[in-house]
Amino acid sequence: MFKFLVKGLFRDSSRSRFPVIIVSIGIFLVVFLQAFMMGMVKDMINITAKMDSGHFKVMTRAYEELSSVVPNDLAIMDVDVLLEDLREEYPDITWTPRIRFGGLIDIPDENGETRVQAPIAGLGVDLLTPGSIELNNFNFSDTSVLEGRMPQEPNEILLSAKFAEQAGVKVGDQATLVGATMYGSMAIHNFTVCGLVKFGISVMDKGALIVDIEGARQALDMDNCAGEILGFYEDMNYGDRREESDKLREAYNAKYSDENDEFSPVMLNFMDQNEMRSLMVTMDSAIYGMLFLFMLVMFIVLWNAGLLNSIRRYSEVGLRLAIGEGKRHLINSMLLESLVVGFVGSIIGTLLGLALSWYFQKYGLDVGYAMENSSIMFANVFRAKITGQTFYIGFIPGMTATFLGTLMASRGIKKRQTAQLFKELEV
Repeated sequence: MFKFLVKGLFRDSSRSRFPVIIVSIGIFLVVFLQAFMMGMVKDMINITAKMDSGHFKVMTRAYEELSSVVPNDLAIMDVDVLLEDLREEYPDITWTPRIRFGGLIDIPDENGETRVQAPIAGLGVDLLTPGSIELNNFNFSDTSVLEGRMPQEPNEILLSAKFAEQAGVKVGDQATLVGATMYGSMAIHNFTVCGLVKFGISVMDKGALIVDIEGARQALDMDNCAGEILGFYEDMNYGDRREESDKLREAYNAKYSDENDEFSPVMLNFMDQNEMRSLMVTMDSAIYGMLFLFMLVMFIVLWNAGLLNSIRRYSEVGLRLAIGEGKRHLINSMLLESLVVGFVGSIIGTLLGLALSWYFQKYGLDVGYAMENSSIMFANVFRAKITGQTFYIGFIPGMTATFLGTLMASRGIKKRQTAQLFKELEV
């Protein structure tokens, strides 16, 4: 019977062409939407972790309370000891120190007079240690530098290429940082611009300065100190370890953090920072809410398609009833046909959706022009992400909607008397 129905569907394309096209289009959009939105969320997590929060962040309790203003006077002292303890106790996590700072960058002319002066956001990271994880976090290499080269000395810096273009800064120029030291006195330190880079994140391309952490320590009088220690899982996958990271943070704070000592260390995980916990809950709800809404709309469309198809086939239904076919058998065969149509449409739609998702996963969608004034850690290029869920999510609405649409449409056949159907359809 199944083989007979499949042959009938393919031989009479008018019975299957329109429903298959509708299902394919709907599933194509569902699959692509799921992959694209999941890619956006994954990119946001990775970029925020690499550039700002890490999967874990250790700092002093006092620094954590005022972290939004970067209080380096409350930074971690004797950071090498704390780093050694963290690496020994949590060997599966990579730990690296950072110093965030702000100030004015002063670019002199050939006479030593101020030519350009502008506010700058600085970041001291480990650039000179061979194999440092920070090189991967920022995608730094000699080929990623638009002009110049990577720093080779503590007093060499990388500047945002966009900022350098606006300020007229060139590779080889001297740049003077004017800020505050760890002890509150004025910091004036000369650096050499060795390279210009494009971060691909609007908030950093506006004006970011990257220097080796030893150079930042010299400029800010922070010998063997760091504002933050960031921890990263070796595979950089945080999404599947939310509960594990919560337990690790709670255990560490219970063991080492003292509420009565403002300089005792405190650990935060990714979800504790920048209101990421509430943001992730909101984004997850939005993603699945949009998918559900789209599936509901597609169900209504397919339901109506099923109704129209059943009405168009009332003459066929009347003839089949006239030759003695039972209503239950007739309805069952129509439901089986709908499953075949839904399955075929879901396969076609899923393949089309995967193809477009793969394209956007590889090449992405450049929306840098729309992110210029954004302060969110989003990449300028949005990319899709094909996951295991992408391969099967389309089959759920594709087969369910066609089945339910046909089931609702077939209720009219079950309620009608055969004689009345013959009379109305003049069979």
